[in-house]
Parts: sequence; C-alpha cells; structure tokens
Amino acid sequence: MKIVLAYSGGLDTSVLLSWIKETYNAEMIAFCANIGQEEELKGLEKKARTTGASKIYIDDLQEEFARDFIFPMMQAGAIYEGQYFLGTSIARPLIAKRMVEIARAEKADAIAHGATGKGNDQVRFELTAAALAPDLQIIAPWRDERFRKQFPGRSEMIAYCASRQIPVQASAKKPYSMDRNLLHISFEAGILEDPWFDAFAPSNKGMFMLSVAPEDAPDKSEYVTLDFVKGDCVSVNGRKRSPLGVMQTLNRLGGKHGVGRVDMVENRFVGMKSRGVYETPGGSILHFAHRQIESLTMDREVMHLRDSLIPKYAALVYNGFWYAPERLALQALVTESQRNVSGTVRVKLYKGGIYTAGRKSAQSLYNPAIATMEADPTKAYNQDDATGFIRLNGLRLRVNSQVNGAKNLQRPR
Repeated sequence: MKIVLAYSGGLDTSVLLSWIKETYNAEMIAFCANIGQEEELKGLEKKARTTGASKIYIDDLQEEFARDFIFPMMQAGAIYEGQYFLGTSIARPLIAKRMVEIARAEKADAIAHGATGKGNDQVRFELTAAALAPDLQIIAPWRDERFRKQFPGRSEMIAYCASRQIPVQASAKKPYSMDRNLLHISFEAGILEDPWFDAFAPSNKGMFMLSVAPEDAPDKSEYVTLDFVKGDCVSVNGRKRSPLGVMQTLNRLGGKHGVGRVDMVENRFVGMKSRGVYETPGGSILHFAHRQIESLTMDREVMHLRDSLIPKYAALVYNGFWYAPERLALQALVTESQRNVSGTVRVKLYKGGIYTAGRKSAQSLYNPAIATMEADPTKAYNQDDATGFIRLNGLRLRVNSQVNGAKNLQRPR
C-alpha cells in the first residue's frame, strides 16, 4: 500500500508517518505545502526520510494560493459569521488538491492527514478528496481508536519518537495552537478556550506574530492606494504586483499598523462552538478596499444580489465545499458581478483602523451632477416623480392598515 501524508515535520506528523507506515505496512510519501506559513523547511527532506518516508514533496503553492483561492474569495466579499476572513478554511482545499495530484502521480492508494476528529479541517480535506478523487482511501488516525488509545497525550508521542529514534524537537506544549498562512494566522485551544480570557491584553502581546498591538502602532497614519481590475487588486502604491506580491505587501503594511485582529466565538461545521483569535492584516485591507471600489462601480441590484449570497458562499468555504457545484455556480455569478469593478482606492491606516481616503474609477456609476442637492444640470432626475414612486410603494401598507387597522403594526405586549 502507498500513502501520501500531509507532513510538517513536527511531533504530531512525525508520529503519524511512522505509525501509519507500521499499522498499514505502507510506503509513505510525505507532502509539505508552503502556503506562506514561513515555518522552517530546511532539513525537512532528511527528517522525513529518517522517519520512514520513501519520498517527500515540498511545494511552494503561495502564488496559486493567492491567485486561485484568496482572490476569488475576496471578489465574493466572503466573511464567515461577520468576522472571520476564512484564512484556514480556504487553504485546505488547495492542500488537499495537491495531495490528490501527488497521489495520482505516485499511483498511491490513499491520502492521510492529522486533523483532529473534533474540528473542521478533517471535513475540508476529505470533501475535497471526495470531489477530486472519490476512489482514494482516506486515513485519519485521530478518528482511529487504536491511535487514540496508544497516544492519549503528548508524552506518549515523545516517548514513541525516542524509542524509534525519530528526530523531533519536543518542547513544552504551547498554551494555544496556531495555524499560519499567507492570508492569516489563527490561535485557538489551550488558554483561549475560556471566552472571558482577554487575548488582546498587554500581557498577551507575545502571542501575535503578524501585527503590532494597535496601541503600539505608529502615531502617524499611512496612506495606501490599491488599483483594481475586474475585482482583483493588481498594484499597491502604484507598483504592479502579482496576487502573491499584493498579499505580502498588504500584510506588511497592515501588520505595521495593527490592522486585522479578530477575537470571536464561531460555530464549527461539526456542531460545537469554538473560540478563535485571528490576525488578517493584508486580507482586511484588501477586503475593505475591494468593497469601496465596488460601491463606486457596481450596479445596485447586482451588489444586493451578490451580498445576499455572501453568507452562503462563506459557509461553503468554511464547511469545505470549495469544489462543490454550488460554489462553482456562485463563483460564476461573482465573476460576472466584477466585470466593471476597476479603479483606484486610497485608504488610511491608523492604529488598527482602516479608513476610506478616496476612490475613483473610469467606470464609476456615481454622477455628482445627478446626486447633487443643487439644481441638476442633466435633468436626469425629476423630483416630482418621487410622489408617484412613494405612493405606489405605500399602496400595500395603506391597504393593510385599512383592513387590519394601524394598531396591528405596533409591538405586541
């Protein structure tokens, strides 16, 4: 049997590689995706082979991640439950897609992951595999009672590695878990499981990695311009950049000014509530600026239709349905909605805040001559027409009150 394992080189995946190999008598192929986590990749190949892998793939997927996953999601304006920019959620289908590609190239029988049986990631990995390679077997050790019985805690994992001379740096467990990529970094579990715990307290500044605390940000604001073409940001401060370059630049600028911090209690797809703390500096700026250029260039009804679908789109990403036909159908609508979303947005960054400082577009639908409170030189709008407009829209309200009485509209006591 040949198995492709999502591998980072840490304690958990080192144990998983060895345990799966022994349990399934399998040839193991390790796969590590570079999606902007900036973790140490040096020596990973030697470590994987020492642990028992016959081969390891270390792939830089950052540009693909930004271009084909982050940017389409930003066009959709997707935020889960009003706060979460879906940083972890959107990375999983890319990782799983590449695992499937490697499995096909290597003629593997299965793919394996180390996602916990309580979380969302197991769903995201496996729904992607179901869509792209329904014939591949999935191995999820944390849902295997044999694995959980053998490794009830971290100390058992350390002892296992020591007995098999598996090279790991086993230090004291962090008081929280982290997941980092090009779009964000998330913190959860451990001390963060108490929703009353103040993650933004001065004593916890050391937890954050992508941004300074807003109170420690520069006292002088900074202006940033973003140029958009058909809904995608193509340059920052006048310099053309690839999607990856855009994200890297905005992450640096946003982090400098303490932008993009979120602390929320969210609803996991598997049914429980979970508390997460997030840093999304670049993504927050991009999302904000994209909305501003849309406000200038997008037709009202198109915008309202797209906005009505944001919760559905965000839930599809969060729940792992990136490759589902309904997400692809929604994406087609989103792409069409971005046809005229081109122009420039200027934002001001200051101590954790993002503020609009200007927007312009050759395709702007805003006409100051029509919107002005002064006399309209275009004569496009006749204020007398509003009388009939209001009367027609009030017809059903008048009829309802005539039939049921105005009192039926009051709040029940």
